[in-house]
Amino acid sequence: MAKMKIISVQLPQNLIHGLDSLVKRGIYPNRSEAIRVAIRELLKKELYKEEIQEELPEYVVR
Repeated sequence: MAKMKIISVQLPQNLIHGLDSLVKRGIYPNRSEAIRVAIRELLKKELYKEEIQEELPEYVVR
């Protein structure tokens, strides 16, 4: 697994409640994993919308 770095973000309380709900339902093991999945999907959507690349960065999961 790639070495992880800690970053700090500020979120409104309603988003935190939503994250906690996903964790409580067992959809994600913790807030960090839910946020990682959301960021990964955002990067796929925004950076690789219509580009076809033979070699994608490791953070992009097909």
